[in-house]
Amino acid sequence: MTAAHPSIGTSPVGRSRLDRLFRPASVAVVGASAAPGKLGSVMLSAVAQGSAGIDTVYGINPRSEGDGMYLSLRAATEFHNSPADLAVLCVPAAATPDALRAAADCGVGAAVICSGGFAEVGGDGVALQEELAKIVGATGIRLLGPNTSGFFRPGAATVSFVPTVRHIAAGSVAVVAASGGMNHALSFLLSEQGVGVGLGVGLGNCVDVTNVDVLEYLRTDPSITAVALHIESVEDGAALLSAVRAVTADKPVVALVVGRSDVSAFSASHTGALATSWRTTRALLAEAGAVVVDSEQQLVDAVAVLSRSRLPAAPDPGIGVVTAQAGPGLMVLDQLLAQGIRVPTLTESTRQHLSRLLPPMTYQANPVDTGRPGPTFDAVLAATAADPDIDALAVYALAEPDAIDLADAVRRSGVHEQLPVVLGVGGPARAVAETATAAAESAVPVLPGPTALATGIRALVADARARHLRSETDATPTEPSGGATLPTRAISPDIAFPADEATAKDLLDTLGFTTPPRRVCANRDTAHRALTELPTPVAVKLLDPAVLHKTEIGGVHLNIRTAAELDTALDALDTIGAPAYLVESMADTGVDLLLGVRRDPVFGPIVVAGLGGTTAEAIGDVAIRSHQVTPAGAAAMLDDLQCAPLLDGWRAGPVLDRGEFARSTVTLVRYLTDHPDIADIEINPLRLITTGLIALDAVVVATPDRLEGELS
Repeated sequence: MTAAHPSIGTSPVGRSRLDRLFRPASVAVVGASAAPGKLGSVMLSAVAQGSAGIDTVYGINPRSEGDGMYLSLRAATEFHNSPADLAVLCVPAAATPDALRAAADCGVGAAVICSGGFAEVGGDGVALQEELAKIVGATGIRLLGPNTSGFFRPGAATVSFVPTVRHIAAGSVAVVAASGGMNHALSFLLSEQGVGVGLGVGLGNCVDVTNVDVLEYLRTDPSITAVALHIESVEDGAALLSAVRAVTADKPVVALVVGRSDVSAFSASHTGALATSWRTTRALLAEAGAVVVDSEQQLVDAVAVLSRSRLPAAPDPGIGVVTAQAGPGLMVLDQLLAQGIRVPTLTESTRQHLSRLLPPMTYQANPVDTGRPGPTFDAVLAATAADPDIDALAVYALAEPDAIDLADAVRRSGVHEQLPVVLGVGGPARAVAETATAAAESAVPVLPGPTALATGIRALVADARARHLRSETDATPTEPSGGATLPTRAISPDIAFPADEATAKDLLDTLGFTTPPRRVCANRDTAHRALTELPTPVAVKLLDPAVLHKTEIGGVHLNIRTAAELDTALDALDTIGAPAYLVESMADTGVDLLLGVRRDPVFGPIVVAGLGGTTAEAIGDVAIRSHQVTPAGAAAMLDDLQCAPLLDGWRAGPVLDRGEFARSTVTLVRYLTDHPDIADIEINPLRLITTGLIALDAVVVATPDRLEGELS
């Protein structure tokens, strides 16, 4: 084992290890070369020329000495009488472990490994990466990479071999990306839209420093006002969600998750098929407080707004839309309403005030159509913002310098000092940029067009809603609404595996769910007796723990009323080898839902709820939450569903008691969390009828270890 240098982890003034990585006072480029075009040469030049915040930069090359070059890190450390804060390793993969160990031995606080050839290529590269991890664990040196282009703090430090990084504007946004390429791509897009970057990090293979480490570091960095987070995969789901919760309490996080087409490994249940890694990661990040977007442009638009303004936590903020052109305003309105964002009708008092400011033919109830903007535009903004139901303003206009200076109108109105204001401007890029520059003096974001404006407003609202829900659940963590109560202790009935539907429903009965009256029948005689004892019509089902989806093989027969119908159903079940039958009373018609809990390999126990029935997977209308979901969060998750209107009395249908659903959801996920030998519990359908929820089918799946133990 390599002994740790006494100064590892802190500098003489006690700076943290990540400070020595991201804010180094001294940098050594190992593998520096005088040959133009080589990685070490490019990196040494970039660090030396683009790092006004770094005091000392030198190169390490065993065949070159003098003019800022040293034969070894040890020689450089002795010459400067202190180790470098950061070593940038630009050497081949095979030589990297020795270089990292030498840096740690000299007391270097952190290292960046730019070269590839590690776990991403498989084979010997995996062993090399494992060796790096051992060195980090033994010495405490912090490591960014390998396989990364590095990081940059525009105007202060450039540790990147991409020369055009110098064109990225400095600012207050942190970009934390899975890859160096996406770090640069997102930072360039932000800069082009007038949003400056305070720190851009490409994580690479994450041997040591992960997005969790960087998020925790950024939380206490006062120079950062918002975080753009790019995710390709998640290793430690619980740690990531914890970090996002912590950061979003102080500053917004906008997340872009890659992998829409990744369906993961299908599990035996519908729940497993629906909860893909991409879908699950997005849902749980949003639950933790991040604003989740679908594309890099949406990320830029959202960050442009949230880095400058943030709504107070609120369940349903009201947005005022002021537009100088009706068509673009209609697009903004349409997209806001499609996202479930409230655009309230302005009060009669507000409309009367606006009528004195605007031509009579314009629409003034919200959106407020000003027509071609004129001298009263600032007063229109002020009047709309003063409406008691308006929490933020979305303002759109074409760039018409001869008609109005939009940034000046906002400044004169003073509305930006009262609530968040987002400007959408259409026109030539130069005109939009000029408006953005002027508006930036008032901390007002400017976005290029109606769609971008709607995206920015949606980010404001999503951020406010997430923080409100968290504050609400923190304040009332134990009880749902609607009078339902949760068990005061964990319920731990025993369950034998493999479990059939009857066993699963017995468990649900114990947990407080409603299930239909039923009989387990070992033969035809007991099935006929059950028909006489149960309310009809009845469903007659195959009872076999090895068959999870009975409908697909003809294992379910419905609306059985007579002995003859029962015999026909039993004949059909016998042809598929039914070992036993389940006869149960049928429920009234209603809305079929799915409620499942499962052990996600990354995030642990999760909840999946959505539209149920045999088409659940095809439709894929689901909401996902973590095992930490509270009753308030469980009740609110249904609002994510496209089918949500069906739960509120659609066409005189049944109305869901959100309190009952919340109790059921939290109880089920608590049970799974308390029983590590269970992999999945799924209720599908969980039918909503006039008297409440009733579980019509259920599956309980053991973990492989538990099932093996039962069968051995």
